[in-house]
This record gives sequence, C-alpha cells and structure tokens, in this order.
Amino acid sequence: MTKDAYFFPKGGLPSQTQLMTGRATFTDAYAVIPKAVMTDIVTSNLPFWEKTRAWIIARPLSGFSETFAQYIVEISPEGGSTNPEPDQKAEAVLFVVSGTIDLTIDGVQHRLEEGGYAFIPPRAKWSLRNTSDTTATFHWIRKSYEAVDGIDLPEAFVTSDKDVAPTPMPDTNEAWSTTRFVDSNDMRHDMHVNIVTFKPGGVIPFLETHVMEHGLYVLEGKAVYNLNNDWVEVEAGDFMWLRAFCPQACYAGGPGNFRYLLYKDVNRHPKLKL
Repeated sequence: MTKDAYFFPKGGLPSQTQLMTGRATFTDAYAVIPKAVMTDIVTSNLPFWEKTRAWIIARPLSGFSETFAQYIVEISPEGGSTNPEPDQKAEAVLFVVSGTIDLTIDGVQHRLEEGGYAFIPPRAKWSLRNTSDTTATFHWIRKSYEAVDGIDLPEAFVTSDKDVAPTPMPDTNEAWSTTRFVDSNDMRHDMHVNIVTFKPGGVIPFLETHVMEHGLYVLEGKAVYNLNNDWVEVEAGDFMWLRAFCPQACYAGGPGNFRYLLYKDVNRHPKLKL
C-alpha cells in the first residue's frame, strides 16, 4: 500500500460533449456503480449533518440486497454531526479514505486519519467532526444489528488498516490476503467489513456462490470480475453490489495491487419470514 492509495470520489460534472455510454450496470444479481457516476448531482444531504454531503451507494432493496446501506461521506472543514445516527438499532463501520476526522464514541475521543477504521455498536452515543483545514472523506456502512439472546453486544473499537496485518488465504503464496478487523469466530458480530488484497496475477479461482450479501468498493488498482457469468472490468473508485448467491470470481491483472473494502453479513440464521 502506498501513500494516498485509497480512491475517493472527486465530484464535479461531466461536460456536455462526453458520450453517455458507460459501465454502470444493474441486474437481478449484481450492480456495478463506476466512479464516473459519482458526480455532484447524485449526492445527498443528511439530517443533522453540517457541511456534509454523501454518495449513497447501497440501501436495502426488496428482492435484491436487504441487509445494509453504504455511504461515501465528504465533510468540509468544521463540518460533521453531533446527532449522526437516527436509528438506535443500527451498528456502523467507518473507514477513512481521505483527510482526518475526530470521532467521539460514548465520551471517548479518537482521531482517524487515512486508513482509520471504527466499529460503532448499536445504541452507542457518537459524534464526528472535521477540525482540520482540508476535506475529509470516509465510508459509512450501516446495518440493523441482529441481537441474539445470550450473546452480548459487541464493543466499540478503533484501529487502522496500517495497524492490522493481512492474513494470507491458504495455498495462494500470499497472492490473495484479507485484512480482518474482527475475529471471524466472535459471534457478537453479525457483519464483517474487511479489506481484500490481490497481488498482480492473484485470483479467486472459482465462482463463489454463498448466502452473504456483499458491497465491494475498490480502493486501489484494477481487475476483471466474473459476476453471474458476466465479465466486468473494475478499477479504483468503482463499487460492486452483490445479492446473496450471486456467483463471483476475479482476476487481478496488475500492474499494482488490487484492494477493496468488503462488507458481508455473517453469523446469523437466515430469516424465515420477510
């Protein structure tokens, strides 16, 4: 990973001379939202957030992915919120891709720089502010927490991509690794937000087909993804949104590493009634 390795939207608006043809795709099994789509005119303002705008790139949709929402949030200097989360059942992961934010969780203050990662459990009291003189950008992934009798709520924590060593996948010669911020066996957690890294030439060598939903935001590099037997090229700044059981595989062609922020729902029984 190099300095300024995390891609983030720059906004703006294409010129009137640009062709409308692009890579945006929405199917019954997956969606691809390329970086060129994330312009000024598709941002949203949020209640009780000041000097802030957000690209909302995933939200629960009946018949598609139903477990999470994902935002890319851009905060200008002196922006932020003292009342950020309207849903007391929501848990969150924040991942900073540009600038610096000051985060307070249940009275404890943290400063998150690029690569900073925070988990915020449901019912936590938190606030966030950009006290620097430059814009800050972070991913905000929200999920309605599925409590289980006899299992405690997870605790808040703050860490960084720079401080967690990637775990190589077996029999890959470290061509494929995953940075895991939560112990996979910790049943308190019903979602994982990891970073997956492929070195040039690394592959997912089979069509994964599983119950977990995914959001994949490409932080760095490029690759070719097989989504439900469609080959799709993706690069830094693109977002892939996969419903449960969408077949998926990839090939990282280089020249540098291919890295993405990965959401998945885990550790709970499927609901038998919708």
